[in-house]
Amino acid sequence: MVNINLAYSAPINPSGASPILSEAQIWNGLRRKVRKAHEFVAPILECEVLSEEDTASGIKVTRQVVFDKEARGSNDNVVKEVVYEFAPTRVDFYQPDGSKVFNIVSVDQEGNLIMTYAFEWQHPGVEAEGEQAKELRDKYFKLREL
Repeated sequence: MVNINLAYSAPINPSGASPILSEAQIWNGLRRKVRKAHEFVAPILECEVLSEEDTASGIKVTRQVVFDKEARGSNDNVVKEVVYEFAPTRVDFYQPDGSKVFNIVSVDQEGNLIMTYAFEWQHPGVEAEGEQAKELRDKYFKLREL
């Protein structure tokens, strides 16, 4: 079994950006991403919210997303995800196969807002040091460009 862990960060308001987004605007955007993922994530074609509830630590949203078949494979492109919103800095996405995605808003030393995306994809049938694991890492790394 292999777990593929990747993360990357990017400035939210890079030099020359206009308009400059506030933390509140970013949070509202992340909340929209939870409910309308297809507007933000190119491999997601559809997103339907199945339920939403307040919990002690944040809002829990259960949703069904439809991925492009090339992004996930033709046999598992419909996924029921559980998403937790931890205002105003983090959204965690949990997939039924154990894979996880985290969107984290932070601030650098100069006070600039930064978005970090962290991923953990689980592949129980893949050998950790095999060629297939390398191909999967390369594939997932390229997804960050979408």
